[in-house]
Amino acid sequence: MLTASIITSTLLAALVGGVFFAFSAFVMRALDERPAAQGIAAMQRINLAVITPLFLGAFLGTAPLLGAAAWIARAAGCSDAFALLGFSFVVYAVGSVVVTMLFNVPRNGRLAALDPDSPEAAAYWPAYVREWLLWNHVRCIASVAAAALAAFALAASGVKCSAIRPGPI
Repeated sequence: MLTASIITSTLLAALVGGVFFAFSAFVMRALDERPAAQGIAAMQRINLAVITPLFLGAFLGTAPLLGAAAWIARAAGCSDAFALLGFSFVVYAVGSVVVTMLFNVPRNGRLAALDPDSPEAAAYWPAYVREWLLWNHVRCIASVAAAALAAFALAASGVKCSAIRPGPI
């Protein structure tokens, strides 16, 4: 159960990090190279299309899965894996989920309220891209770091847990 929870949470954190990486690496640049109204309209549509059970399940489900994996590691006496998974949980929960809710979602809400063809939208677009992208970089790095920490926990659980598990009394 420990191995399965670590592998699943590692893959999900990496998958979410990959989505954020795509936006940081080329999606936002492509949108920003379009006329403002076109970029705004496309981003407004993306912000609606992303709200799916599949994406939200992966995005929001990763943190509790990392927490569960940490709890399982602790219960199994795998202190190194527990520490790594606990840290992975904090990095992902704060750097990905909390950052999204505090910084990206409010900007998305403000953008959604604007008419893409309005002067107000065109004036807001450069600041939106710059600020949204900054926080997206944070989410990307946090998600990838959480995946790496969980992967190290997998290695720790296979190597060190077997050596520290108490034998029969």
